[in-house]
Amino acid sequence: MKSFIDLADRSNDNWTQMGNFERKTPIRDKTVTLDVAVVGGGMAGICAAVAAARNGAKVLLIQDRAVLGGNASSEIRVIVHGVTKLKSGLPERETGILEEILLLNRFCNEQHSFTVWDHVLYDFVTREPNITLMLNTHAVRSVVESEKIVQVLCWQLSTETLISVEANTFIDCSGDGLMAATAGAEYRTGREGKQEFNEQYAPDEPDGWQMGATILLSSKDMGKPMPYQAPPFAIKYDAEKTHPDRRIIPFVEGFWWVEVGSNDDIIGTAETDMHRLLAFAYGVWEHVKCSGLYPEADNFALDWVGSLPGRRESRRFMGDYILCEPDQLSLKQFDDAVAFGGWPLDEHNPGGIENLAEPPSFWHEHFEEVYQIPLRSLYSKNIKNLMFAGRNISQTHVALSSSRVMGTCAVQGQAVGTAAALCLKHSALPRDIATDHIDELQEQLLRDDAYIPQRYANDPNDLSRTADRIIASSTLSGEVKNLIDGMARDERGEVHHWCSKGLGATVSFEWDTPIAASQIEVKCDTNVKKNIMMLKNPRENEAYTTKIPVELLKRLTLELNINGVWKTICEKDDNQRRLIKFNFEKQKIDGFRLTLKETYGAKNVKLFEVRCYQ
Repeated sequence: MKSFIDLADRSNDNWTQMGNFERKTPIRDKTVTLDVAVVGGGMAGICAAVAAARNGAKVLLIQDRAVLGGNASSEIRVIVHGVTKLKSGLPERETGILEEILLLNRFCNEQHSFTVWDHVLYDFVTREPNITLMLNTHAVRSVVESEKIVQVLCWQLSTETLISVEANTFIDCSGDGLMAATAGAEYRTGREGKQEFNEQYAPDEPDGWQMGATILLSSKDMGKPMPYQAPPFAIKYDAEKTHPDRRIIPFVEGFWWVEVGSNDDIIGTAETDMHRLLAFAYGVWEHVKCSGLYPEADNFALDWVGSLPGRRESRRFMGDYILCEPDQLSLKQFDDAVAFGGWPLDEHNPGGIENLAEPPSFWHEHFEEVYQIPLRSLYSKNIKNLMFAGRNISQTHVALSSSRVMGTCAVQGQAVGTAAALCLKHSALPRDIATDHIDELQEQLLRDDAYIPQRYANDPNDLSRTADRIIASSTLSGEVKNLIDGMARDERGEVHHWCSKGLGATVSFEWDTPIAASQIEVKCDTNVKKNIMMLKNPRENEAYTTKIPVELLKRLTLELNINGVWKTICEKDDNQRRLIKFNFEKQKIDGFRLTLKETYGAKNVKLFEVRCYQ
């Protein structure tokens, strides 16, 4: 530890502060103590931090870059895929915190700017009063006592400060997982053999190969011929030897298959790999511009090239359960399910662009339905207060080929953040949540608009289920009783919504005996069968929209029935979320009524759930 403590020793500084000619020594160490420390500010880390904070924990979010977003940030520019496309051709889109972020981006970033997106994420995080954000800060070493992390040492580059972080629960969402690794958490790298988990797409024998990192680029039509000469460091792309799945068109958003993998220590070779990736990327662009095969590229020039590779795989930390390919393909049902995935089994070939003969990805299988992810795969088996979300969870290499996409990582983040808040509430460890409080965790996730496949909400505190009458002024599809059936989306061909016939419809909940209430919560429609993440090449079709979902409810009014008199309590005129919350002073009511006035374009209003709490 002494080498890290010495980083804060500035006794050799020879500093004169000219304002008062005072000889000074800079103070460059401090200790921060909070309830939950989240390391990694990508999509998983953001969702973990926000979930923990909203559920009452004081949270520190530590990010090693100057911007949030991880692979999705303007530094790397990977699309936030999740369950983007099932065999039907349509998504089964994530809701909850991730959807809030994507909707906020729709409202604030209509121009699809990646640098603006960075600050949409910054805005989203800094709105939360329970979150302290530290940027440019790298968690470099964990201190462990009695199988628990008691302190993490961090180095903040911008302030030259050594920061000691103390917390009740630590969550590693950093991808590579240095905090977890230095804590002694058990982890694997490489590919399991077929026999260990009966995985048909695993190699016959285990090996060290990991999917590689990629440097992306983008280009712009300049309206005139743009000649190109590759820099000397470029590596020539041998198109004649490449597999036909390495498609050049469309070239505007770069080439995800410019990838360098590793059969050993992909973290240890990261700097060398970065230089090679740059060389390969410029070599492919030279082929586009100079081969004569793509005249449509004549007027295009590079307008952005990444310098920070986006990594797909490194450490996978072991939990009480290792998610594997048969779990995903069989749609295994877990008692402790807290998240879901459904991106294809998209395993990239071992050598990346250095193995041109094989396809860049094997695309082993596409899913017809989404699969569950258990909480037992999201905490460490041997470090008691350590959780993780993202590509570093407890899973096999083949399972990772699906679950690694950022939308799936984000819903894991919401799950572990919520679990961390419950650890605080019950003075419990993550394993205790899985064994003793899993129902409470699942109910809270569902209330917060997370989706757990085939898990119906049954919150005993939800008073809407006790209503003597639920009345809709009109019905186009579904039944109004579906609003309390516990499933907040249409699922597996079953209808779980109620839809009005036209705008201005009302939904009323009434009781014969007055109840005490202070919260009403509504889940409206955002069309989870259409993707809303930001694309580099925006398009409008059956599966994607670049606009605010027309189905989203924009204006609505809440009235309370107090002693037989209807009283307007709240009017929302610019709603931007699927989960709409009304909070008011606790009082006795005979009922409440929602008037659904306007959407962002749809002619009817669709609701999936209404809840009421004391």
